[in-house]
Amino acid sequence: MVPISEEEMLPESLEFYQKLNSRRSIRNFSDKPVDREVIENCIKTAGTAPSGANMQPWHFVLIFDPKIKMQIRVAAEKEEKEFYEKRAPKEWLEALAPLGTDNNKPYLETAPYLIAIFMQRYGKLPDGRKVKHYYGLESVGIATGMLITAIHNAGLASLTHTPSPMGFLNQILKRPKNERPFLLLVVGHPAEDAAVPDIKRKDMQEIMTEF
Repeated sequence: MVPISEEEMLPESLEFYQKLNSRRSIRNFSDKPVDREVIENCIKTAGTAPSGANMQPWHFVLIFDPKIKMQIRVAAEKEEKEFYEKRAPKEWLEALAPLGTDNNKPYLETAPYLIAIFMQRYGKLPDGRKVKHYYGLESVGIATGMLITAIHNAGLASLTHTPSPMGFLNQILKRPKNERPFLLLVVGHPAEDAAVPDIKRKDMQEIMTEF
């Protein structure tokens, strides 16, 4: 940790908030290439997240092969079509309506990178014994938040995608049984015609209580 003076704390915190407040999820990505090292640095940042008993129960799969991206899109759209047409509750569909989202996911092929994030339910020692992971969901959630922040800080856009169920990711990406798909992150530059919904974030009084 790099210490800063008391005088620097307030402007630093405000500047960081303003930068993060400009972050938006997008659904129209450009196919413009992104330096792989930039993405790797963002994943390294995610790997610095705190975790239960320091087990670091995450695994990140970086996907750029067009054939693999196409396989993921086909599988994701199949699950999403089933969800939207048969399983999604009416309230959820109404909440999604202003965002203009449906079961068509072309960005899964257009964006230069996908990052599949897996939660390791348990680890394995060299001798094959299992090691329990504590607070896996919480730990991977924190790491994912840091990854999204790092991507935005690098000047890129991202979109969280959670087709349900996501077991196809284990099969396509050849991940072991002890790993459970947590989230699929789409990463790249916005398309020139990319637009975002006119959303409002909650006021401070709505998200914080003090005593």
